Amino acid sequence: MIKNSLSISIFSLLFLFTLSCASTEQLDSSLESQTTESELPVSELERPLPYPIDVPNAYLQAVENGTRSTDGKPGEEYWQNYSSYTISAEIDPENHTLYGESSVEYINNSPDDLEVIVVELAQNLHKEGTPKKESTEITGGKELERVNSNGQDLEPISMLQRWTQNASGYVLDGTRLYIFPDEQLTSGGRMSFEFEWSFEIPEQGASGRMGRNRDNLYFIAYWYPKIAVYDDVYGWMDDSFLGNAEFYHGFADYELSITMPKEWMIMGTGEFLNPEETLSQRTLERYNEAGNSDDTITIADFDELSDATIQNGSESLTWKFSSNQVRDVAFSATLESRWDATRSAVGDLDGDGETDYSRINTFFRELAPLWSDQAEYAQHSISFLSDYTNLPYPWPHMTSVEGAGIIGGGMEFPMMTVIGDYNNAGAVQLYGVTAHELAHMWIPMILSTNERRYTWIDEGYTTFHTNEANKDYYGDRFDNNDIFGGYLQIAGTDLEGEMMRWSDFHYPGPAYGVASYPKPASVLAALRGVLGNELFMEAHLELIERWKYKHPYPWDIFKTIEDVTGRDLSWFWRAWYYETWTLDQAVTDVFSENNSYKIVIEDIGNVPMPVLLEITLANGEKIDQRIDVDHWLQGHRTKELTIDSNSQVVRIEIDPENHFPDVNPSNNIWEREN
Repeated sequence: MIKNSLSISIFSLLFLFTLSCASTEQLDSSLESQTTESELPVSELERPLPYPIDVPNAYLQAVENGTRSTDGKPGEEYWQNYSSYTISAEIDPENHTLYGESSVEYINNSPDDLEVIVVELAQNLHKEGTPKKESTEITGGKELERVNSNGQDLEPISMLQRWTQNASGYVLDGTRLYIFPDEQLTSGGRMSFEFEWSFEIPEQGASGRMGRNRDNLYFIAYWYPKIAVYDDVYGWMDDSFLGNAEFYHGFADYELSITMPKEWMIMGTGEFLNPEETLSQRTLERYNEAGNSDDTITIADFDELSDATIQNGSESLTWKFSSNQVRDVAFSATLESRWDATRSAVGDLDGDGETDYSRINTFFRELAPLWSDQAEYAQHSISFLSDYTNLPYPWPHMTSVEGAGIIGGGMEFPMMTVIGDYNNAGAVQLYGVTAHELAHMWIPMILSTNERRYTWIDEGYTTFHTNEANKDYYGDRFDNNDIFGGYLQIAGTDLEGEMMRWSDFHYPGPAYGVASYPKPASVLAALRGVLGNELFMEAHLELIERWKYKHPYPWDIFKTIEDVTGRDLSWFWRAWYYETWTLDQAVTDVFSENNSYKIVIEDIGNVPMPVLLEITLANGEKIDQRIDVDHWLQGHRTKELTIDSNSQVVRIEIDPENHFPDVNPSNNIWEREN
């Protein structure tokens, strides 16, 4: 989501380095600088050293159990629980109320017998008295009319009744519903549930991630009773939804049907099953045409909306969708939105050697003129990201809905996104938010991460992917500075929070946003600078391949990258992810002795990183040098290089290709005065 404002191998101990101080050495201009000086005694260390990262006991136990591994791969005993949902919903536009029914079959693939089933009721964020991170519209939340387990209707009980009487029933606690069936769900078993509910649709629900606007648009998400994740690391994920950090969902199959008055057009997560039963003949013909067109087709224009749906004498229509192995469903209902569509090439999805395509749908109202190009933006984003991640977009459509008044930025769900009109921000920003929300189709929709605790994974990777898409679409107009800027504004100040801090526990202000979006994206760019693009991409793609349709934790990511690269990157994880240290490398002195030039590099910040140097001589020759990170990990702050040359050194620049987010780039360049 874009908001409006803006191996470890279980790490062994870092060695404490001993011996002597740094000495001057001469460097061959064609080679990386070699660190030959000795490590400093502890009493003489000039800087803090990255110490081993913290790995939770729960994760270590998962490794011991064989569900995770020391090399970052899913373990041989890896498992996930699974669900199948059948959901039907109806919206009454007169009172903005959604009425829903669902049946769920839940499969317990875990080795554990489950005495409780945890269900999320995210709409209860809008219930008075429910904990919240910010001011929230009060609509009464979700009204539960029926909770049923294995054919038996359950009644509300208190936790005291459960503890003292072993009572069956359910306990409602904010956005969490705890179901205690008569019998436990044994390992390998199945249990069925049925729910009936209703709620008043808020205008800006779930902190602007769903809602309604102008009596002509609904975007429905965070809306049905959703069984929480039970995973191999922490068991039940029952952190409350507070309106800030998003969600952690398991994969499931869905059959979804939406009923509304016949004038409304519906699009939802999944394959659209009944276009012939809902679209007028003209609309249906254009819909079919757009599915095979590389150009944008207007399926229903503003002056055609009164008869865009089928006129069969019925006052309402039911729209049906089906999806497999997705982690959520959402849908939109539009009354006055133009429907544009095209297709996007996603690569060879089924392995037959032929290019496959997914539909691109765009719905927008007349007050959002920039959206006339949004289908092209989505088309490019899906095609580019399919190629960049080496994972073809797997679903039948990607739909973008203009939702000004509900949201200013954008919010993602499988196959669906709602985005503001971007009238004031402009077309470049509209492309960017489109690429961002669609990049979420990979993380967290395929690599299903725990956004409620580690928002930096999905938002950081997605911000990084967005910048790569921007570069591809706009060329040199974008570079690393476009992600560095947001992070560097507060880097190293009291406003910053550690990336590994649980997302809902950042201090008020910019800490959560920066730690979730630009900083992790900046750190990925820095990691690419450390490894080189080829090795970085090898690790990046392997991470996606290993953990697609699974639940990676941070330590799986760290281990996978170390496993693929063969590098001990413990210093990198500690310095960037667990601390608020900063990078500040500087050229502090240059002096000559005959035909020899001494260059003094100082590492002022606490983040140890290699120094990438470009030295320019008066004859135009450029010499590339690299000071390896090991020098700083020995406790030093300075490094002196010697260059032998008959031509004067006229310019020295640290990190000329801008791989690293340095808090003070003004001291990265030295130039000889005339």
